[in-house]
Amino acid sequence: MLENVCTLPLTADIFAQAIHPSEPLIAAGLSSGHVQCFRLPPAPGTEEDNDVSITSESGCGLIQTAWRTRRHKGSCRSLGFSLDGTTLYSAGTDGIVKAADAKTGQVISKIAIPEHHNATDAPSVLHVLSPQTFLLATDSSALHLYDIRAGHHFKARKPQATHYPHEDYISSLTPLPPSDASTSGFSKQWVTTGGTTLAVTDLRRGVLVRSEPQEEELLCSAFVGGFPKKGTNVGQKVLVGEAGGVITLWERGVWDDQDSRIVIDRTPGGGESIDCMVRVPGEIVSGGKGVVAGMGNGALVFVDLKHNKVFDVLRHDEVEGVACVGFDAGGRLISGGGQTIKVWQESVGQAEATDDEEAQRELDESRKRLAEDDSDSDSDEDSDSSVDKAPRKRRKRGKKAAAGSKNSGMSFTGLD
Repeated sequence: MLENVCTLPLTADIFAQAIHPSEPLIAAGLSSGHVQCFRLPPAPGTEEDNDVSITSESGCGLIQTAWRTRRHKGSCRSLGFSLDGTTLYSAGTDGIVKAADAKTGQVISKIAIPEHHNATDAPSVLHVLSPQTFLLATDSSALHLYDIRAGHHFKARKPQATHYPHEDYISSLTPLPPSDASTSGFSKQWVTTGGTTLAVTDLRRGVLVRSEPQEEELLCSAFVGGFPKKGTNVGQKVLVGEAGGVITLWERGVWDDQDSRIVIDRTPGGGESIDCMVRVPGEIVSGGKGVVAGMGNGALVFVDLKHNKVFDVLRHDEVEGVACVGFDAGGRLISGGGQTIKVWQESVGQAEATDDEEAQRELDESRKRLAEDDSDSDSDEDSDSSVDKAPRKRRKRGKKAAAGSKNSGMSFTGLD
């Protein structure tokens, strides 16, 4: 299975993570407002692999910091690469969204997030839907659509359209694959979660449907296709991670309520929250029908959807929850939480890892070097050197749904 081959220390808590679509680049957005871009060695077996491998627990001698800057005056809440990987977008609690050159970090365009009731509306999620469309969700449940067709620059300061799919802050956004009739090949519909509801929004028609309230707060989502088609089922599902440690499965096109459940954490009184989730590549789990769930207790839980079971559990941290999870172009798992990013790859028979005390010493020394790095000035003259000391926004456990919810107590009975 996967093993931890590298631990990258950070100078503040990680709030957001973005992984380049084709190169071994990772960007981290921190509570201090900093954005840091790392370049990893090529993944084993890839075309870029030049026989350089990660050999130590910290791996810091082999990791390059491509650039680092204080991008926002508040915390950096969300990050995302453009589809071609040339631009990195970031959004912060200062109410600003910035587009920067992914290789240099130089800011090329920025906009102000529309205010809500004459106050800053903090961002919660951003997503590049196509080469022309940029989506930005906020704490007020606003979902703004921007035109970015002008070379990844924002064509206008104001959004083309704004929708309100939920009554609570938008916690996740997952695009639905285009239909066979699509002429552009890009998504035009997407699923969002907010509070205890799931909603589907269309680029042209706005909010199409909102689900019935669920028993727990919905925190993250992922799309998985390739399931058997039976009756009205199209073989495509959206998986949603809940605050109570349950993954619910929603059949595409049937959005009023969930159709099945997988209990990940059976802790009495309610399990650990599932804060982030990503689909597992096919080479790791048979058929590619699996997800990795990042948990509030620091665990990384692998779920096989074909056999309806947890098949592995890794540990990102013993204290801090997992805030971000994803796979890079080389198939390596990248997890972020607390003040570390960890890189995981399949075991290749390496020598035994350094003992715990030496590994911790390397990590502490790396953190010290990062703290002494003074090259933090932003390219667009953000000179405010104060650190955002506000506590990280914590997920709140959702209110219980009405007692009449038709899926109350439903057990998971399988997908096949």
